[in-house]
Order: sequence, then C-alpha cells, then structure tokens
Amino acid sequence: MAENSNEDRELLEIEHRRYRIDADLKYSLARFGDYIAKREQYRSNISGLDALSFYLIQKHHWTPATVREMSIEDMRFALAEEMHGWTMPPEARLQV
Repeated sequence: MAENSNEDRELLEIEHRRYRIDADLKYSLARFGDYIAKREQYRSNISGLDALSFYLIQKHHWTPATVREMSIEDMRFALAEEMHGWTMPPEARLQV
C-alpha cells in the first residue's frame, strides 16, 4: 500500500511540473507579445498573447479563427525565428 502511495505522489509531482512548464511557456510568450507590440508600435492597448495573435494575422494573413485555434506550442513554433536571441526582460522574471 505504501508503494502505491509513493507512486501516486510521483505521478502528482510529474503532473504538477508539466502544468508549471506549460504556464511558464505561456507567460514567456505573453512577455514576447509585449515586446512585439512595442517593436511594431501598436497604437491600441494590445499586449501579451493578443499582440502575438495580431502579429501573426498581419504577417501571415491568417484569419483570427486560425490563430485562435493554435496551441501555445504551435504559436511558439510559428514565432521561433522571431524569438531567436530574444531574452525576457529582467523586470518580467518573477520568482514564485
């Protein structure tokens, strides 16, 4: 019985790490969106993931529906070349 408990704990820890990595990836993309909004001089208050969606629509002429259907992993892949060399600004690096 104790062995199952340890296995259950390990599975929970693995799942927790996976969700944490997903959240960190999404946060990183949102901060890249802030960078894109500033670089592209978007006049509206668009930022974060919305700015990335807008950028992809403008750059590739994709429909909003197409971009909305993209997973975070797909969005990061579509932006990989753009993100090359970009680092998150120190003020956005939060320790939780």
